[in-house]
Amino acid sequence: MHRFYKYFYLATFALFLMGCKAPMPTIIKDEIKENVPKNFENQDNNVTQNTGTTPWKQFFTDVQLQKLIEIALANNQELMKTFQEIEIAKSNVLYKKGMLTPTINAGGSIGVKKAGRYTSEGAGDASTNMENNKPIPDPLMNFEGGLNASWEIDIWKKLRNEKDAAVAHYLSTVEGKNFILSNLIAEIANNYYELLSLDNKLDIIHQYIKINEKALEIAKIQKEAAATTELAVKKFEAELAKSKAEEYNVKQEIAEKENIINALLGRFPQPIERTKDNYTSIIPQNVYFGIPSQLLENRPDIRAAEFELKSAKLDVEAARKEFYPSLGISATLGLEAFKPNYLVKMPESVAYNLAGEIAGPLINKSAIQANFKAADAKQIEALYEYDKTIINSYLEVSNLMSKIKNLDQYYGLKYQETQALEKSIDIANLLFKNSRADYLEVLMNNRDLLDAKMELIEAKKNQLGTVVDIYKSLGGGWK
Repeated sequence: MHRFYKYFYLATFALFLMGCKAPMPTIIKDEIKENVPKNFENQDNNVTQNTGTTPWKQFFTDVQLQKLIEIALANNQELMKTFQEIEIAKSNVLYKKGMLTPTINAGGSIGVKKAGRYTSEGAGDASTNMENNKPIPDPLMNFEGGLNASWEIDIWKKLRNEKDAAVAHYLSTVEGKNFILSNLIAEIANNYYELLSLDNKLDIIHQYIKINEKALEIAKIQKEAAATTELAVKKFEAELAKSKAEEYNVKQEIAEKENIINALLGRFPQPIERTKDNYTSIIPQNVYFGIPSQLLENRPDIRAAEFELKSAKLDVEAARKEFYPSLGISATLGLEAFKPNYLVKMPESVAYNLAGEIAGPLINKSAIQANFKAADAKQIEALYEYDKTIINSYLEVSNLMSKIKNLDQYYGLKYQETQALEKSIDIANLLFKNSRADYLEVLMNNRDLLDAKMELIEAKKNQLGTVVDIYKSLGGGWK
């Protein structure tokens, strides 16, 4: 036994010397992560409160929007696919974990063998007797059954690196699911607000149609009284037809937008429940941006990229250790005899085998060298992807901070414009009715009011959509 340990230590030392020749991976540093700015550009203060940590049910208070989101979370096919990807990654972790433990199989076999008479085995069998001077049967049957065990000893931690890489990839798929979840909620909210804006645009067009119908009636009356001409009548008729045609465009947009939402909800086309009243009076949620370093914890796409980088680093280590020799142990224990009734005769029928195997690559290492270089390149690629995700997230939040401020100012001025034009409409209609203004003034005032109201609705949609985008960019929606 002492001699066995002596040989074992010598073999281990030889393995160590052979392992020293393995190539070294590229050393990478997370410089972008280390140099994330302390504050966002043009940030007013250092408040650490972050809207991204608010649960989506608290952020989106519209009950009908909440119902749509809940349906999507249960039925959206893209989200369901990510759950299966998580299961695949989890199974891979279990597989890699199983590689660390010995494998034990139970089995049996039946065979027959006839050795040539003029061979060493055949001559030996012919001259050997069994019990009671009976010769060895020719041909010789063989019955065996028992346990087989094999185990690769993870002396270089290669298998553990592979398991840890699988765990990191699993965590990345979980964060990928969270990222899809965050995007899905934001997409439903944005489409919902766009649908409300189309509803309100349709109402404005209906109002515009009524205004033009009244103006057309006045033009016809004035024509009969010779106070205006046929040209004014035709102009109002053309404007009325144009506004009615636009009504059908908006109706088509509403139908398509409803189907987009239904697709996100994983169901066939059906009406979307919503309340369109008081759309322009909806006050967007207050948003708090926190500090840039919080993005590293809140945004699932950054967390997913970080886990993929960790997985890639561990893959490089595992690929590097392919250059090292491997140490395996195999063993068998069972019963073996040339007749079934002899199997129960013990200890004579007991058979066992124990063997250790050391193997390492010496020449023609092109396959493992290629695998190592590919893994090394993938970890560098994962670093670039991680850095890009951090920078893009910072820029995204920075742009939205500026956008929400400008949209607030834009909406306020558009509201003032709409109020002024609504007053001018009443004045223009009164003057036209009393023949103190021509039809062009009335027509232009009506068009200006329509455009202003449409732009006001668009501004409100952009306001609400930007708040949703900010919530998503801060990592909101998945918690």
